Amino acid sequence: MMTQTMRAIRVHHYGDPEVLQVERVPRPEPEKGELLIRVHAAGVLPMEYFIRKGHLPGILPKSFPYTPGTAFAGVIEKLGPDVTGWEVGQAICGRAPNGTYAEYTTVQAHPPALAPDTVGYRNTAGISPLALKPETLSFAEAATLSGGATTAWTALFEDGNLQAGQRALIHAAAGGVGLFATQFARWKGAQVIGTASTANLDFVSSLGAETVIDYTTTPLEEVAHDVDFVLDTVGGETLQRSLRVLKRGGTLVTVMEPAPVELAEQLGVHAIKNAVFPTSEHLQRIIQLIDEGHVKPTIRQIFSLDEAPLAHALCETGHGRGRIVLHIAD
Repeated sequence: MMTQTMRAIRVHHYGDPEVLQVERVPRPEPEKGELLIRVHAAGVLPMEYFIRKGHLPGILPKSFPYTPGTAFAGVIEKLGPDVTGWEVGQAICGRAPNGTYAEYTTVQAHPPALAPDTVGYRNTAGISPLALKPETLSFAEAATLSGGATTAWTALFEDGNLQAGQRALIHAAAGGVGLFATQFARWKGAQVIGTASTANLDFVSSLGAETVIDYTTTPLEEVAHDVDFVLDTVGGETLQRSLRVLKRGGTLVTVMEPAPVELAEQLGVHAIKNAVFPTSEHLQRIIQLIDEGHVKPTIRQIFSLDEAPLAHALCETGHGRGRIVLHIAD
């Protein structure tokens, strides 16, 4: 029997975007408890260019060659042995850790729950939140949810325990995580302060932010003070300065780097690295809010699979509005 093949991005060594090469490789077959997915669209996450550059070998080690990508939207092509609860032809979205910059990928049909002490991305290769694709979203839009909406949700409500009436500062509020965080916080009933570049001020206001800080012209300390919660998606100096605009007892959650716990303790605030890995239940709740009209995704730009190097190059520039997506199939 001839092995079926597919087109996929393969990375043979760390390097610049040009190491993302389209190759023809064997199509995977679903093993026991797995789904074979025909990928229609894949989200391009900033984490993926850090991995490609070799900046995160200790957190997300990769053996070469590998296929990048985890966020996807697609259609179930085939059920592996002992799979129940899913049907061939269903449109789904979520996370597939075996690589989604490809025409096909496999994913666990019913991923196990994480142990309470599991943190960060280590040892989470088999954890794959899945949900039926919202009928109101295109495949490209649905591919923005994993790693964007799911990260925002867990940072705000699992790590940060954000409550109605609290003051929340969302950094990079127009970005792939920030735009969802802004909408979630507003839906929850929090007072939202967002940071953005000049070109994105009106956009962030349209998401529900009551105050928008142009970080290119205005120090955040001039506007934000005594806030209850900060979501940091920038890191570095911005993270350090953000601790000082929290009220005593307030919480900062960072998705970028280890939390500055010692400085936070000196200031009487909490600093947490986003460590709660999203579940299918989280994703399904997000989709419910989308279907109810409370939340909407935004796409920055769509590239073809062959244009993956261009997609990564754009992702590395930052300061964008929404998520970058690879279009793989109609």
